[in-house]
Amino acid sequence: MAASELFTKFARVWIPDTVDVWQSAELLKDYKSGDTVLHLKTEDDKETQYRIDPKTKELPPLRNPDILVGENDLTALSYLHEPAILHNLKVRFMDSKLIYTYCGIVLVAINPYEQLPIYGEDIINAYSGQNMGDMDPHIFAVAEEAYKQMARDERNQSIIVSGESGAGKTVSAKYAMRYFATVSGSASETNVEEKVLASNPIMESIGNAKTTRNDNSSRFGKYIEIGFDKKYRITGANMRTYLLEKSRVVFQAEDERNYHILYQLCASKHLPEFKDLRLGHAQNFNYTNFGGSPVIEGIDDAKEMMNTRHACTLLGINESHQMGIFRVVAAVLHLGNVTIKANDRDAENCFIPPKTEHLIIFCELLGVDYEQMAHWLCHRKIITGSETYIKPMPKVQAINARDALAKHIYASVFNWIVHHVNRALRASVKQHSFIGVLDIYGFETFEINSFEQFCINYANEKLQQQFNMHVFKLEQEEYMKEEIPWTLIDFYDNQPCINLIEAKLGILDLLDEECKMPKGSDDTWAQKLYNTHLNKCALFQKPRMSNRAFIIKHFADQVEYQCEGFLEKNKDTVYEEQITVLKASKKLTLLAELFQDEKQVSSPTDGRPPFARATVKSAKPRALQPNKEHKKSVGHQFRNSLHLLMETLNATTPHYVRCIKPNDDKLAFTFDPKRAVQQLRACGVLETIRISAAGFPSRWTYQEFFNRYRVLMKQKDVLSDKKLTCKNVLEKLIKDQDKYQFGKTKIFFRAGQVAYLEKLRADKLRVACIRIQKTIRSWLQRKKYLRMRSAAITIQRYVRGYQARCYAQFLRRTRAATLIQKYQRMYAARQKFLRFRSATIVIQSFIRGFRGRRQYKAILREQKATILQKHMRGWMAKRKYRRTHHAIVYLQCCYRRMMAKRELKKLKIEARSVEHYKTLNIGMENKIVQLQCKVNNQTKEMKSLLEKLVSLESTYTHETDKLRTEVDKLRVNEGSAKVSSNKITCLMEEIAILRKELTETQAQKKRLEESGNKYKAETDVVLSQLTEQNALLKSEKDDLNCRIQVQAKEITETMERQNEEETKQLQVDLNDERSRYQSLLNEFCKLEERYDNLKEEMSLVSITKPGHRRTDSTHSSNESEYTYNSLLSSEPGESEDVTRRTEEYPEMKGALDMSLFLKLQKRVTELEQEKQALQEELDAKEEQALRSKKEAEDQQLMARSTELEYESLKRQELESENKKLKNELNELHRALTDKSAPQATAPGAPAYKVLLDHLNAATEELEVRKEEVLILRSQLVSQKEAVACKETMTEPILFLEDVRKMKNQGEITQAFVGLKETNRLLESQLQGQKKVYENELEILRGEVQNLKEEINRQQQLLAQNLQLPPEARIEASLQHEITRLTNENLYYEELYADDPMKYQFYRISLYKRIIDLMEQLEKQDKTVRKLKKQLKVFAKKIGELEVGQTENVSPAQLADEPIRPVNIPRKEKDFQGMLEYKKDDELKLIKNLILELKPRGVAVNLIPGLPAYILFMCVRHADYINDDQRVRSLLTSTINGIKKILKKRSDDFEIVSFWLSNTSRFLHCLKQYSGEEAFMKHNTPRQNDHCLRNFDLAEYRQVISDLAIQIYQQLTKVLENALQPMIVSGMLEHETIQGVSGQKPTGLRKRTSSVADEGTYTLDSIVRQLNNFHSIMCQHGMDPELIKQIVKQIFYIIGAVTLNNLLLRKDMCSWSKGMQIRYNVSQLEEWLRDKNLQTSGAKETLEPLIQAAQLLQVKKKMDEDAEAICSMCNAITTAQIVKVLNLYTPVNEFEERVTASFIRTIQVRLQNRKDSPQLLMDAKHIFPVTFPFNPSSLALESIQIPGSMNLGFLLRV
Repeated sequence: MAASELFTKFARVWIPDTVDVWQSAELLKDYKSGDTVLHLKTEDDKETQYRIDPKTKELPPLRNPDILVGENDLTALSYLHEPAILHNLKVRFMDSKLIYTYCGIVLVAINPYEQLPIYGEDIINAYSGQNMGDMDPHIFAVAEEAYKQMARDERNQSIIVSGESGAGKTVSAKYAMRYFATVSGSASETNVEEKVLASNPIMESIGNAKTTRNDNSSRFGKYIEIGFDKKYRITGANMRTYLLEKSRVVFQAEDERNYHILYQLCASKHLPEFKDLRLGHAQNFNYTNFGGSPVIEGIDDAKEMMNTRHACTLLGINESHQMGIFRVVAAVLHLGNVTIKANDRDAENCFIPPKTEHLIIFCELLGVDYEQMAHWLCHRKIITGSETYIKPMPKVQAINARDALAKHIYASVFNWIVHHVNRALRASVKQHSFIGVLDIYGFETFEINSFEQFCINYANEKLQQQFNMHVFKLEQEEYMKEEIPWTLIDFYDNQPCINLIEAKLGILDLLDEECKMPKGSDDTWAQKLYNTHLNKCALFQKPRMSNRAFIIKHFADQVEYQCEGFLEKNKDTVYEEQITVLKASKKLTLLAELFQDEKQVSSPTDGRPPFARATVKSAKPRALQPNKEHKKSVGHQFRNSLHLLMETLNATTPHYVRCIKPNDDKLAFTFDPKRAVQQLRACGVLETIRISAAGFPSRWTYQEFFNRYRVLMKQKDVLSDKKLTCKNVLEKLIKDQDKYQFGKTKIFFRAGQVAYLEKLRADKLRVACIRIQKTIRSWLQRKKYLRMRSAAITIQRYVRGYQARCYAQFLRRTRAATLIQKYQRMYAARQKFLRFRSATIVIQSFIRGFRGRRQYKAILREQKATILQKHMRGWMAKRKYRRTHHAIVYLQCCYRRMMAKRELKKLKIEARSVEHYKTLNIGMENKIVQLQCKVNNQTKEMKSLLEKLVSLESTYTHETDKLRTEVDKLRVNEGSAKVSSNKITCLMEEIAILRKELTETQAQKKRLEESGNKYKAETDVVLSQLTEQNALLKSEKDDLNCRIQVQAKEITETMERQNEEETKQLQVDLNDERSRYQSLLNEFCKLEERYDNLKEEMSLVSITKPGHRRTDSTHSSNESEYTYNSLLSSEPGESEDVTRRTEEYPEMKGALDMSLFLKLQKRVTELEQEKQALQEELDAKEEQALRSKKEAEDQQLMARSTELEYESLKRQELESENKKLKNELNELHRALTDKSAPQATAPGAPAYKVLLDHLNAATEELEVRKEEVLILRSQLVSQKEAVACKETMTEPILFLEDVRKMKNQGEITQAFVGLKETNRLLESQLQGQKKVYENELEILRGEVQNLKEEINRQQQLLAQNLQLPPEARIEASLQHEITRLTNENLYYEELYADDPMKYQFYRISLYKRIIDLMEQLEKQDKTVRKLKKQLKVFAKKIGELEVGQTENVSPAQLADEPIRPVNIPRKEKDFQGMLEYKKDDELKLIKNLILELKPRGVAVNLIPGLPAYILFMCVRHADYINDDQRVRSLLTSTINGIKKILKKRSDDFEIVSFWLSNTSRFLHCLKQYSGEEAFMKHNTPRQNDHCLRNFDLAEYRQVISDLAIQIYQQLTKVLENALQPMIVSGMLEHETIQGVSGQKPTGLRKRTSSVADEGTYTLDSIVRQLNNFHSIMCQHGMDPELIKQIVKQIFYIIGAVTLNNLLLRKDMCSWSKGMQIRYNVSQLEEWLRDKNLQTSGAKETLEPLIQAAQLLQVKKKMDEDAEAICSMCNAITTAQIVKVLNLYTPVNEFEERVTASFIRTIQVRLQNRKDSPQLLMDAKHIFPVTFPFNPSSLALESIQIPGSMNLGFLLRV
């Protein structure tokens, strides 16, 4: 790829800068080959020119795209060079506040100079088990990688931490060791991990000091090997130290301090045990006051001294040894204050003044002779071949000898402490592997560099060589693994520099040789160096201006060393005589131990040795040969120890941590680019980048490349084979095939190629965006144009309409004016016409009226006359008609009488003659028939006529009545008319009188009106004043009412708030108490397990000892499972038993730590006391909650009606059973007394046996039914008494209390009004009840009718039954009774389904019937007794007749005779819901029911919770027989068995879920059948009969509740272990919505792919697992409330783990990932809805994750956005919000980063929020579990035990 393609306009490059080292600039025009100048514009808008070197023609380095800036791994950058590395580190450190960054295999750690919340145990748990590239860079990630590789590859590991002073090496090493101690734990009970961590404060106090660069700088190097066993648990540790800076003991530079231990001793001088040391303030001692800075801000030396002493105690350094060390260190301080004076006469002599105080204290502290020490501090011994001379020393030499002695003493103390630390950390078991942590100096260069810097840089050269070889090896392995052609990468090899230092005739060799010379000096050594290496080795140079210095070109930089002091520091001289005096101490035996390893003491020459020799790792001490000097120099020892270190590192897999110091002022999050670049060059980071850049630094898997650069492919380029697709595309995009290589699984790119691809991708996306923008903008403009066009048209339409309306209005006005004129004129003319017309009409009307009235009068008179004539003429005509009619009728009667007489005479004569009679008889029959027909017709006609007559009479009477009423009215009118005519005259007179009075009253009225007006005006004024006052009073009243209402509302609201807050607080306190209690229970379980382990160890020890041992016979086979009660009791007998056993076996004391055992026992008792206190508090709070629920419980008393219903049905059943039994007895009586069948009822006959069996069953059934009747009767009586007491007791008390309150509050009137209203309500209720009673009467009448019909039906059935044979009668009667009862129940249920009041009355009637039936039952009991007596008599008779009748009956007859079946129904045996077992079968019961039971078979085929029911039925039987020992044994064995199976199968979810369900069911059964009223409310009477009688198992209920809590906690661990591998992959990494998130380039660290490969988990995997969990719990019959709590815990784990990983992964904090998370959460919520678990509170646990996802998606620019974020994110803490904003990373170039100012705005807005400073959620948190009481409706007597459970030895009782 040509440079012209990359260096185009707007391309960004890096140019050198004097201040910032590198500065970013932008090209103003394209670069063309041959150009000598680049025109650039910097970020501060200044234009500049960059001149290209004409020889090298090297262009400035290109800047990476912004999308790649801030990457976790520096090797992920496309352009790998120094400015890119520096800028990436600066962005992460300054903007994102991230201190860790990967650089290939190196972790770069920048010291923040601030405490960060990223090292807690939650962070350790988050990194545990994770791949190194999956999480953000961290020291814990490196430690986890080392730990994982050690376990996976079974190879030792090492972590090399380097950096200059103040960079944070010691802290990083400390955190790595803390990680190992936390993750692995220890293999024994000696807490090795605590001791490993405790070694840090000791080593810091004796080996760390304050420098100008660091307040806690390690002045020595150390390599700690942490040993692990085969299970990879810590077994021990070992420490090797290097290069202790001894010169600091006697001298410190300005603003520096000596070692911390010296200041800690001075700060603790007030302690009584330190008074003998005679210490003072640190400023009083020379050795602690050279630097002038004895105090460190924020550090309390006295407190640190306490921590040091505690750590020493923990590591086994006893109090006496500690005080000995402190005496020696204090003696060193006093030695520094010993003054040596020169002799005035002889300058070569010096002396110590007599009775020097500090020397006296020094000798007293160490127990040495004062005179000898004073003598040898000023003299030395010279030994020649034959003589020994004592020579005085000059003052300077004596002071140097004193300081050398002080340094030697301190170094010996240091070595002694290291030796004892190693002894304390020594592994008690065999070490399988180790991880070493190397904390050593980094490369150093100062203005004056001496022997110290030379040794440090020599060590770094060796480490850098090993680092380069390791990086080169990893690169080679990666290429060979991917089968890429291997090309040799040229990298810097520093072997020549190492040879210059350590080879033969090298610098160290020449230095040792010069030290052996008698007159060797620094100058002669420098000349030897010049002669040997100058101009012969390119890495060695001589300074121009100096003959006592030399220059070495190291890998990091060239360093100039000053030769002065090299020889003295290499010799490290200590005089033997002074050591001999110290060893002669008899007071302090510690001194002999300090100086016994004299082989390492240097030769006795002058000098100031700065370092200690290489400290041994726990070597055996060897005796000192007297008068001998050290043969090995410091340089030689250091070289040997360095070779040993390199051998150790080469035998391990190294991991590198490079610590960077960002600035020299120790300012928090301040980045100095110059200092950073110096350290990056020195620590080898840039060399790593150079090696990576020389090969193929950018690596993509084919799937990742396809997903990222799918945009650059066309549809036809996409093939099914992703690998082939990527090859084809790359060949088109990058022509030069040397720029990339195809591996087996990855594509390898040269440096810069990924940036080029990103540029192509960005260009393609930019073109697409431009096209989209073009289309959208054209669409928007067209929409705008169309809106404007429609708006113009609308405006025109409205304007034209307005004009048209104006013209129309003008026309309407003109037309209206003409119309108005027309109508006005017409109106005037019409008014005139109407006036004339009205006048004429008035005249005409008067005239016509006068004429009409006159004509009317005439007509009226004529009409009256005619009426009078009419009536008169009518009356006369009627009278004449009546007379004539009467005369005519009379004449007719007379004539008819005469004619009849004549006819009669004729008939008499004819009748007398016979012939006539015969003639008459002829046809008489026909005539009779005809006459009969006529008679019939006439009767019919008569009937019809009669009907007509009746109707006519009725109409007539009706009309007559009407006429009469009219006549009466006319008469009344006539009378009233007469009266009114009389009244008219009177009224006319009265009118005249009234007119006179009217005139008088009118005058009076005028006078009254005048006076009234005056009065009215006055009253109006008064009324206005009164109304104003009234309005004011009303307003005041309204204001007061409003105030009262407001105050009342406020009071009620405040009370409600207070109540709500109190209830919430109580709930929170209750949950806290529960969580504390359950956490204590968890600790107790751990202690119990620890106790079990100790018991097993004891048993193992006892087994290994030969000989016969006596065992306790009381211990069962399950004794190893140590029961709960045995731990809780802690009785004296048990402790005595334990002590007795330890006395019997004294050899066990060595293996068992009895102090630990007693501590455990004491801790158990303390935990029990705390548990009891917590239980009491919990009970108190539960009582408060129960009091608040009393009202609800009172309302629930109404539910008792259902029980009464059940009792009524029970009584009906008893009645029917009694009838059946009576009928059976009657049938039996008949059968026995029947003489017709003697053979069938014979004593030996089969029918006789069947009858006897049925008889026995019937008697048993009668006894049972009798008991049930008595129980029901007692319950009825108790219920009636309870109801009566409530009615009589509560009402008067309440009435008196109410009256008192009303008297006190003055509310009687209001009460009276209320009583009126209640009376009205009662009246309306009475009326309603009256209607109900009337309806009830109608129903009762219907029932009476139905009963009559039923009686008739019964009579018919009796008649039918009498015709049936005796055997069928009973069956038929029973069948009829059953059908009758069922029909009756169904009828009344249907009848009263809509009316509950009627149904209630029906139930009352049933109760009455039940009472009657009870009376009948008593009578029947008497009859049953009589029948029993009779049966006994019959049995005797049958026994007497038995022998004789059997002799008469032959066997053949019995065989041939058919047996008639007797249809007497037999009732099954009434079981009591108990299971009986033998004492010996208890172990078999536990084994078959608990230990060997398979949950799957029980869950699929049997009743849920069957084992719990069986166990409880066994407990019931033990309670029934009152066997205390059996109850305790069974419950103890049950608890131990459950614990044993859960311990054995602790990771099996099905087992744990099964026993959690059964344990909770067992607990519910113990509560339900305990006999306590609170738990018996929902029981049936039969279940109440099954309650425990003899024992109160409340204590065992608590034990079983604790067991259930333990199982629940174990279940949550199983759930967490099952879900943990799925959560991050399914919730974060997997792309549920494909194509939304794009992937950025990755570095050398492997990153988990977001594409779901085989073996990776998706969201569907999580949902399937949740479905599996839910189905298993439902199959096991777990309580729904318990399932909800478990689901809530599961969702909390999912949310917490997802959020924690999100907070620790920068690559996951993007907009697209927020969308993925919200979609995944919605799927989980959908699962909750499908399972009907919305009310479980699980959704609320996901709220922090939801808000974090929303935070990734919301806009993050303006202040309004900050306000919205603060209001939205209330479930996550401020630290989490800031962390997400810092980690937010754009995936595409079109997204924008969050600015630092916006993050500061968020912090300011949230500074007042009080939330936890913790960054991560506690993923191990377990919500306190509760077990709400859930009674079972299952009847115990109905439970059947299947044969598959192998419990045949249990008998149902």
